[in-house]
Amino acid sequence: MTPRRQQILSTAADLFADRGFHGVSMGDIGAAVGVSGPALYKHFAGKEDILGQCLLHASDQLLAGARELLSDVGQLEPDPAAPPAEAAEAALEALIARHADFALDNPALIVVQEREWGALGADTRAQVRKRQLAYIEVWCDALRPLRPDLSAEQARAAVQAAFGLLNSTPHSARIGRDAMRTLLTTMARAALLPDR
Repeated sequence: MTPRRQQILSTAADLFADRGFHGVSMGDIGAAVGVSGPALYKHFAGKEDILGQCLLHASDQLLAGARELLSDVGQLEPDPAAPPAEAAEAALEALIARHADFALDNPALIVVQEREWGALGADTRAQVRKRQLAYIEVWCDALRPLRPDLSAEQARAAVQAAFGLLNSTPHSARIGRDAMRTLLTTMARAALLPDR
């Protein structure tokens, strides 16, 4: 993605989070990035396309990052003296930390995802949902070895509940970023692995 497209998406996400999708015009987005509204059509088909690209890009970042992270964790030399669950716990903890960082660094995207879902076209909603479901499955793949007591459906529900906690940042991050990150990661870990 070009830096200009990224700037437009980031600015639009901030505006959508602040004023709502219907409260923002192409002219508003253009003015915020220093171009005319019509100049934005060089990059996007319209305001709905910008909204869709915001959420698709966020979903792609989360999914690609999670897959890369688990691949990196899987390539680490295992400690022969360490219990097998240790590597699985490290993978889950890395996922939790990465998602907490994303949520803390992108509160506008969290708000837009939560509030503007209905403004997306059906095709874009399906594309975003497909990526989100794949992201949930990556988490479930990390969680299930640690929680054999959970069915596949229960693991998905637990992961989504953890996302709700981690994605609470636009409404709850009032204690400083580092303190909030520690609180979120500790709480998410305790929710997913209550007996550890």
